[in-house]
Amino acid sequence: MIARRTALFLMGSTALVPGLALAKGRDAALEAAIAGAQRSAAHKARDPHRRPYDSLAFWGLKPGQTVIEVSPGSGYWTEILAPYARATGGTYIATAADLDNPALSEAARKGRASFETKYADQAVFGAVRYANFGPKSAPLGPAGSADLVITARNVHNWAAQPGLLDKVLADFFAVLKPGGALGVEEHRSDPLPQGEGAPTGYMETAYVVAAIEKAGFKLAAKSEINANPKDDKDHPFGVWTLPPVRQSAPRGQPANPAFDHAPYDAVGESDRMMLRFVKPK
Repeated sequence: MIARRTALFLMGSTALVPGLALAKGRDAALEAAIAGAQRSAAHKARDPHRRPYDSLAFWGLKPGQTVIEVSPGSGYWTEILAPYARATGGTYIATAADLDNPALSEAARKGRASFETKYADQAVFGAVRYANFGPKSAPLGPAGSADLVITARNVHNWAAQPGLLDKVLADFFAVLKPGGALGVEEHRSDPLPQGEGAPTGYMETAYVVAAIEKAGFKLAAKSEINANPKDDKDHPFGVWTLPPVRQSAPRGQPANPAFDHAPYDAVGESDRMMLRFVKPK
């Protein structure tokens, strides 16, 4: 395992943060949200791979911010960010299926409704807000209204659809305040090439940085918080061979009960780039 160090190194004009100690003191409210009983056991089990405190501190999370999380999935970050916003006077906004899109599937509509029900208890999660999100969605909110946008392992999905990556990055740029931050986590292909459309789920760091800077952002820092040197990025079903997905057969086919998961489970979750961008003032 890569040793955790507290030093801050500089690479040109971009800070590289190899590990912890991203602030002088620990954020007690964030620690309480991470330790809270509202978090599911399945999500807590992933903490050694996702390092929630260190990741959020690196991205620049602070009390009282307006934070937008993009495509929250099962709610790993929701269970932390929503209670944190409630405790610190901030606002948590989750992007969700675009209900204004007439072509949206019924399954997607039900999925959004289920997510909203799951996180509806305001005594625990506060008043979670939602923004429509998709290929044809409207702006995520008023221009310059958010302090922090977070996207975890989504960029490869947008890169697979022509024009979508440019669209969503423009949306992020518009909704952030000048000086606001975009936090990115993505499966890292380096040193292997990512392939057209990132079919394995892994992406080249240089590709991701170039795409985001093209949208107007400036790369502020990189971190090795979620590096995994055991991941050689060469798996039969791409990154989805690894936990937590543990895919055992080509997509669309039934799971293969004879597939040997052991060597991939031993790798753990993927090697990930961690990036922080800023919207220039």
